[in-house]
Amino acid sequence: MSRSDVSSDSDGLFECSDCLAPAEAFALIGNETRLAILEALWAAEERPVSFSDLRREVGMRDSAQFNYHLQKLSGHFVAQVEGGYDFKHAGEKVVRSVIAGSFNEHPTLEPFPVQGACYSCGGPLQAVYEDERLAIECTDCRAGHGEYSFPPGGLNDRTHEEVAEAFDHRVRHLHCLAADGVCPECGGRMETHVREEGECCLGVAVRLDHECQQCGHTLCSTASLRLLDHSETVSFHRERGVHLDERPYWTLPWCVSDEYARVLERDPYVLDVRIPLAGDELRVTLDDDLDVLETAVERS
Repeated sequence: MSRSDVSSDSDGLFECSDCLAPAEAFALIGNETRLAILEALWAAEERPVSFSDLRREVGMRDSAQFNYHLQKLSGHFVAQVEGGYDFKHAGEKVVRSVIAGSFNEHPTLEPFPVQGACYSCGGPLQAVYEDERLAIECTDCRAGHGEYSFPPGGLNDRTHEEVAEAFDHRVRHLHCLAADGVCPECGGRMETHVREEGECCLGVAVRLDHECQQCGHTLCSTASLRLLDHSETVSFHRERGVHLDERPYWTLPWCVSDEYARVLERDPYVLDVRIPLAGDELRVTLDDDLDVLETAVERS
């Protein structure tokens, strides 16, 4: 789908005049040669790639047969441009999914210890990987410290410590996008709601639910997790000798515990978050859009 294939209606919503049904799209790439073409494009040092170079990399002698498969991809997964062929966004997504292992890998990983102690009982923490999701939990009381998707490819060529570090970075990225209203999966509009009922991976009473209005992708978090990269939070910690980018989120009790956030008002929601450190406390007031309304430092 090119830019010219998209039009806007009177409500400002976009309609596609030349889109494939999902079943058709998957049928197009459900072929070994077509996947090989996409992988060859990905591996190319420079793009666009000429027809002859692309055919040579795929290893197909029959030019007509190769052209048949290439044309099946063109317009939806591959674009023909001056000098050869290049990816369209959908083509890149397919290759990235293959590399991530989401389509064809189902690895197992034994639980392993991670940095930090349980916010609830002080017990040791471990990472548990199941069904392409990684969870941080206490080995003693089983309190949850977050459970989020982690593609199988993220385990490749990494030690346990490196997997934990990559997971921390991924969680921060996911929630930063979600809180800014952008779905980390499809780029659609993400809406955030404060919830005081139901269950989530953190087991907290007051949480944030992020849901994409386009693909339905969901994330949950504490209200505090939104503040990990906020300038006031970063400064408050740096002034006291702590660099937040060097501390996994689950080692920060205010990021995972129910104790540090409370509801000040409802309809609309206003939240109060307190972040203690070195005897002082940063107080942050958030609205239901996760915008910071006010900050104050209370010194001991």
